[in-house]
Amino acid sequence: MTPAPASSAEELIDHLRGHASAENRAGMARFGIATETALGISNVELRRVARLAKTNQFRALALWRSGIREARILAAYTADPKVLTLDEARLWAADCNSWEIVDTVADLFVAARFEQVLIPEFARDNREFVRRLAFAMIATCAVHLKREPDAALLAWLPLIEVHAEDERNFVKKAVNWALRQIGKRNAACHGPSLALAEKLAASGNRAARWTGKDAVRELTGANVRGRLGLTSGERLSAGKSDG
Repeated sequence: MTPAPASSAEELIDHLRGHASAENRAGMARFGIATETALGISNVELRRVARLAKTNQFRALALWRSGIREARILAAYTADPKVLTLDEARLWAADCNSWEIVDTVADLFVAARFEQVLIPEFARDNREFVRRLAFAMIATCAVHLKREPDAALLAWLPLIEVHAEDERNFVKKAVNWALRQIGKRNAACHGPSLALAEKLAASGNRAARWTGKDAVRELTGANVRGRLGLTSGERLSAGKSDG
C-alpha cells in the first residue's frame, strides 16, 4: 500500500510494520531512543510517509493512541496545529517517553501557538520528559518564530535560570539547548543570553555550571559571532548586551 490522504491510521500502521528493521531499532537504542515499541524506521522515511498521507487530525489522534514510536512521530508530523487542542497536547505530553518524541511534538505545539500556556505549565511539571518539552518548545520558538519580538524570547531566560539546576540529563540538555538557541537568534538576544550563560557558568550547582559553560563556549565562538555580525574577538561582559 502506498500511503495517501485517504489512508486510515490502521493502514498506515500496517505500512510501517512492513518496513520494520531490527537492525535500525538496535541502532536507535544507542542514541538513547526508547525502543520498546519502536519498529526501527528512520525519521527521513517517516517524513516521506507524512508527505504522502497529508494532514489529518482525527487520524493523527488514532496514530498516537497506538503507542508505537513511529506512529506517534507520524502523528506529530500529520496533526493539524489549527485543530489540535490544549487538552490533546497535554495528553500527548504526558505520554512522552523519549527525548526524540518530545522534540518532535515541540514543533507541533509551537506551530499551534500554545507556547505561552504550555511552556510555564510544562516547566512546573516535575516529570522529566514533560519538563524537557517546555525547553524544547523554547528552543523551537527561538528558531522558527522569526516574526516574534525579541522580548518574547528573552522573557524565557528567567525560566531557564530557575531550571538550570535540574540535574536530569534530558532536562539539562534541553535547558542548555533553549539558552543557546535564544542567544544565536540575533545580536539583540545574544548579549542577555551570554550574560545568563556566564552567570550559570559560575554557579556552585553542577548542572547549571555545565549548561553555562557549554553555552558560553558556543555563544562566544567565531561562527556564532560572525553570523550575528559581532566584532571579532570582542569579549562581552556579563551585563552588556550586543546590538
